[in-house]
Amino acid sequence: MAEVYAGFLAHADHHIGRLLDYLEQSGQRENTVVVVVSDNGASGEGGPNGSVNEMKFANGIPDDLAENLAKIDDLGGPKTYNHYANGWAMAFNTPFKMWKRYEFNGGTCDPCIISWPAGTKARGEIREQYHHAIDIVPTILDFLGVDAPATIKGHVQSPFDGVSMHGSLDDPSARSARKTQFYAMLGSRSIWHEGWKAVTTHPTLAGWGHFNEDQWELYHTDVDRAELNDLAAQHPDKLRELVNIWFSEAGANGAFPLDDRSPVEILTTTRPQLTAPRSRYVYYPGAAGVSEWQSVNTRNRSFVIGALVDIQAAGADGVLFAMGSRFGGHTLYVKDNRLHYVNNFVGSEEQKIVGSEDIPTGQNVLLSASFDKDGREPDHATGTLSLYHADRKVGEARIKTQLGAFAIAGAGLFVGRDPGEAITEDYPGQSPYAFSGGTINMIAIDVSGEPYMDLEREAALMLMRE
Repeated sequence: MAEVYAGFLAHADHHIGRLLDYLEQSGQRENTVVVVVSDNGASGEGGPNGSVNEMKFANGIPDDLAENLAKIDDLGGPKTYNHYANGWAMAFNTPFKMWKRYEFNGGTCDPCIISWPAGTKARGEIREQYHHAIDIVPTILDFLGVDAPATIKGHVQSPFDGVSMHGSLDDPSARSARKTQFYAMLGSRSIWHEGWKAVTTHPTLAGWGHFNEDQWELYHTDVDRAELNDLAAQHPDKLRELVNIWFSEAGANGAFPLDDRSPVEILTTTRPQLTAPRSRYVYYPGAAGVSEWQSVNTRNRSFVIGALVDIQAAGADGVLFAMGSRFGGHTLYVKDNRLHYVNNFVGSEEQKIVGSEDIPTGQNVLLSASFDKDGREPDHATGTLSLYHADRKVGEARIKTQLGAFAIAGAGLFVGRDPGEAITEDYPGQSPYAFSGGTINMIAIDVSGEPYMDLEREAALMLMRE
């Protein structure tokens, strides 16, 4: 896994170099401010064995070492959404401990490189002053001699918490304008104040709660940046002072209530949508993909996916409906003149049901997949998936479905095609596996939980009204 990380780092370095080469060639390099910073410490979501699909973590599903080893040659390629083991996270964060999500320096301390040849005297030097990512914008404004506006178009702006780093760039001994920095993430907390740091040992994404029972540790980071020597017992008054400052900063920054829910709990909590949630959704071919977070939610519930199509003759094939990717998703498609449904369970298991009869021809043919949920385990829902040609059942199998999201950023829902990383390798034809040999009139998805036959009769009545 470290080779994958090294390979991508080389890739990033190459493209940063392309940008710098262009600035040099165009005569802009000397007067361009370049800031390179990472987003957090190395991440521990890979668990003790690493992962070939980070969405397993987001669904509360442990990785399987045998599956990981079987896919070792695919690491770093399009067939894996891989993540290094947390032992590597610790190694990457050396000399700091822990990793992203935690407030030890391993989770929050990052490299920051600033270059402005025309505006600074320093070259290739290191600065030790304590700063934070929120200091970058105030620094740029300071370079430009611009004051942040108090209002924009009549709207009062929130004040910047950041301070300028400008003074320390040319003077390594300059005192930092930053005195305090507050941190809180997923129940983990810390506070840095004038060279001292208090940090909790709270397990993140645990659903544990009991925040008042957490142990606070104390470090004098001016002389112990690696946080090796816990001084809480020697300096209880200093620890109490910093914890009190944390509560003050937490209140000022809207950090309450604290939240350490599990990934599945967080990702299955209903989010605000552009439209009010409802029990039936209709999608049409030719439209752009719809984000998972703004489309119908089929997770952990019964659903019916119905495709209303015109098919003049045998030979139609391709995708009717697709949502997700090879790392988790489900799809309804036609292949070899049969209706197919695949539920790709977190990229580890393709559960496929194939119709037992050729699809019918004609106008307004209704092809459906109906999932009747009948149980829930800690990491999946269970039920029966049935395929229908109108009211005629042509296939059935037991499957399990994900509780959490198909993708952290929200996988796309598509009608008539499946672009990107295909949900299944069983599709006919070539990417994007567009439906051909017929016309998709609409895709209707019902999540009311009503029996399929009632829905089918309602669809027939709708067609009669048309």
